[in-house]
Amino acid sequence: MAHIDPPLDATDDVDAVTRAVLTASRLLVAISARSLAEVEDRVTLPQFRMLLVMSGRGATKLVALAELLEVAPSTALRMVDRLIAAGLVDRRPNPEDRRETLLTLTPEGQRTVETVIARRRAEIGDIVQRLTPVQRLALVEALDAFNAAGGEPPADV
Repeated sequence: MAHIDPPLDATDDVDAVTRAVLTASRLLVAISARSLAEVEDRVTLPQFRMLLVMSGRGATKLVALAELLEVAPSTALRMVDRLIAAGLVDRRPNPEDRRETLLTLTPEGQRTVETVIARRRAEIGDIVQRLTPVQRLALVEALDAFNAAGGEPPADV
């Protein structure tokens, strides 16, 4: 007997799924922007991304940081200089190789990351609470699959 595929519906429509993901992306960008509102005089969204990466890695070399952020080392250096001036990042010699410098978050930089993440988590949590338990489970499954397909490791925050 021949295999017959079921008829396509909205869940199988790549365009419909793409539109839904783009809409969710807009929502998440808005949440990210709101979570940065109180620190935006000191930190831009790209700079916050750098702080977030540093928070998860500890002491980091500039070149490694640039690679992780997929920016040119000169761009990363400008960002780091601004974050140092804002008191959020510290630069010190690498004890293993004095020719290199290591970048770390200052206590204020770590507090900034934690505050922004807490705001973001609270707002996303408020939205997720409006979903039914079945919708939440479906969302987790869909987002896990989406993230895996995109090569994004699970967030630990």
